[in-house]
Amino acid sequence: MLIFAVMGQAYPVLEILPELQSTLAKHTIAILQAPPGAGKSTVLPLELMNEPWLQQKKIILLEPRRLAARSVAERLANLLDESVGERVGFRVRFETKVSARTQIEVVTEGILTRMIQGDNSLEEAGLIIFDEFHERSLHADLALALCLQLQQVLRGDLRILIMSATLDGAHLSSVLGGAPVITSQGRQYPVTLRYAAQDSDTPAAIRMAQTIRRALREEAEGDVLAFLPGTGEIKRTQELLEDEGVDAVIYPLYGDLSFAKQQEAILPRRDGRRKIVLATSIAETSLTIEGIRIVIDSGLARVPRFDPRSGLTRLETIRVTKDAADQRAGRAGRLGPGIGYRLWTEGIHMSLQPQRKPEVLEADLAPFMLELAQWGVKDVRELTWITMPPTGAVSQATELLTQLGALDERGITPRGKAMLRLPTHPRIAHLLLEASDVEGDAGVKNIKANPLAALAADLAALLEERDPLAKESGADLALRVEALRKWRHGDRVYADRGVLERINKLATNWRRLLRVDEDNTIPHDAQVGRLLVAAYPERIARQQEKHSERYKLTNGRFFRLPQHDPLMREPWLCVAQLDGGSGEGKIFMAAAVQLNDLLALASSQEVVRWDTERNQVVSVIEKRVGTLVLESRPAAAADEAQRLRVLCEYIRTQGLSVLGWGEAQERWQARVMNARAWRPDEHWPDVTEEALLQSLDEWLTPYLTGVNKRSELERLDLSSILSGILPWELQNRLDAVAPTRLPVPSGSMINVQYFADGRLPIIEVRLQEMFGLLETPAVNEGRTKVLLHLLSPGYKPVQVTQDLKSFWQTTYHEVRKELRMRYPRHHWPEDPWTAEAVRGVKKRTS
Repeated sequence: MLIFAVMGQAYPVLEILPELQSTLAKHTIAILQAPPGAGKSTVLPLELMNEPWLQQKKIILLEPRRLAARSVAERLANLLDESVGERVGFRVRFETKVSARTQIEVVTEGILTRMIQGDNSLEEAGLIIFDEFHERSLHADLALALCLQLQQVLRGDLRILIMSATLDGAHLSSVLGGAPVITSQGRQYPVTLRYAAQDSDTPAAIRMAQTIRRALREEAEGDVLAFLPGTGEIKRTQELLEDEGVDAVIYPLYGDLSFAKQQEAILPRRDGRRKIVLATSIAETSLTIEGIRIVIDSGLARVPRFDPRSGLTRLETIRVTKDAADQRAGRAGRLGPGIGYRLWTEGIHMSLQPQRKPEVLEADLAPFMLELAQWGVKDVRELTWITMPPTGAVSQATELLTQLGALDERGITPRGKAMLRLPTHPRIAHLLLEASDVEGDAGVKNIKANPLAALAADLAALLEERDPLAKESGADLALRVEALRKWRHGDRVYADRGVLERINKLATNWRRLLRVDEDNTIPHDAQVGRLLVAAYPERIARQQEKHSERYKLTNGRFFRLPQHDPLMREPWLCVAQLDGGSGEGKIFMAAAVQLNDLLALASSQEVVRWDTERNQVVSVIEKRVGTLVLESRPAAAADEAQRLRVLCEYIRTQGLSVLGWGEAQERWQARVMNARAWRPDEHWPDVTEEALLQSLDEWLTPYLTGVNKRSELERLDLSSILSGILPWELQNRLDAVAPTRLPVPSGSMINVQYFADGRLPIIEVRLQEMFGLLETPAVNEGRTKVLLHLLSPGYKPVQVTQDLKSFWQTTYHEVRKELRMRYPRHHWPEDPWTAEAVRGVKKRTS
């Protein structure tokens, strides 16, 4: 074995090497579970690179971080006694070291996606290794989905190896069609864990410095690896330790350090002095730091999360998950028994999430969906996913890409292809392209800068990094550009120097790509705004009142600037950072925009709408961006279909009362609804208010010719229009099924009250008019008895019944006694069956 010859020692993963070689010879997909330090990243690629099934093709090793990619490449090259770029090379953002001899390429996740898009069959690759797959980054999930389809359609010989220290291999295997799972037990010494006695609000840097000093006192041997969430906490901890004069050499370790500085932290010291490595989560996996026996964990990590305020993915500080905490602690048990200090209580540890969520569930999917569009995928369900992308996030991303001009109804556009060639978010890519002369899908090498290119590079870097100015500095993005350029020129500025350094480094990379020189002149506000609109076309905002802090965005929502912010003098803004929140949101970062620049982006369209002040339909030609109207002028005449649509929408909003709906229409409605309930086989229509409003297009629009005003709607002959809803045969049937009046023995025609909610019809009639009638009157052609409200001569309720015959037999005689006393002038016969019914007063005969 190659590693035995080079290292003189065996890594645990070598024990399963024969099984892995045999598995990959027979299967195109395999899953390897092996703990940290087993040699997954730095042993297996070298042992596999001469396998017969590779057919002299490359191995591509995917690492989640740039530092890991470069370090692993350096380690592999050292084992071969070569320089990076020979048989082992790497590709990371803005840097590549490969050659014609390269057999193993260590790449970061986004780079692999670019490689697949550039060569749809990956002809030069024979094996793709996904290292640290448990981190479940968006790029790793995407790259795996693309590789799986590539394997199924074009490259049946392509091998895929998925590796992780903490992974649910059984679940992954089931998703991948029963792919074999190989497990390496590894070699891990016990690690004694010490938890904090109580939770604390003390800043992480202070607690970390205190615990490091304690660990150095309690443990006489071994180097210290301390995990902190970010560079700010690392620098602060280093300052605190140096002020105390600890007896150890301190090394920071984070992604933005130079590679030489990173290697100093990773490699052992020759003089034997103890060292303290202050690291971010990049030291959790892939990297092996020699000599570590003590791990101190802040319990915090900075992870990429979609930030709705900026519309970009930014780093957010969160508590680590249990599996990440275990991996961190495991770094202390590589060489022998170790110690792990945790700056949280054991109780809090029990409440930690067991595993990190796949990034696809929480990420901004705009870059992801643009990659899929380039691949030719229109429906995400076409691919095999370990976790299916959420439907809502997919729709939101597609809408944004359409606004940016990257997608249309046919798929990816030439502008979208050009955006995809830039290693950044589509928003930023679109901003950069606005400052270049590239059109279509021309390559990055063909970019030609225009006069705004240097400003675009600075803006892109500012948007991708943290705000360098304090919160009280106001929201104007142009101030940030000015601060960056003054600092770069050597002037003193009140800003975070560390953030400015990172911004400038990124801006330098963008200037190199755009082929433009550094520019430190103070930019015009309008230029900043013009470029910002390219990144945030949906975040243009219009001031509601002159010098007001209140603005309305294109989506119709309202947001406010900080009080007394100088940007309040600007009527138009483009917003880069905002807080959606509930109610009216806050604007954190924005730039002034000139109306002329917006007019160039605006679309003209005829708008037919209801004017609430004039209470009528109006037609105007508007220039608008989203919901914001930039200019408006009257149109010659309203489009007929649009006019009718607006009228119907207005009626639906106001209800049927706007048509003069009253008691007569309610009576008709109730009659029809009763007929519908009684005679389902006759197909009576649904005439509830909800149904009538939904079907306005069918029954009302033929009568709206020339109608534009509310007053004209109110003058419509609604009863006549409603009757037309019924077919001719049902119009004739309505009086038979649901008559408006019923005759009674006195000769009177009594109105029938109907109810649309299904209650029994009612007639209210004086008792004296019903003498001689044995059965209750009925509607529905005699099938449905009405509910009788029998009244006194003074029209006061006497009895309610649906059984008149029973009333005469039982209750009438008690009622008669009371009525004789109250109405002595009226005739109240003992026998109501044979008595004559009367309308008025019939005097008593005795």
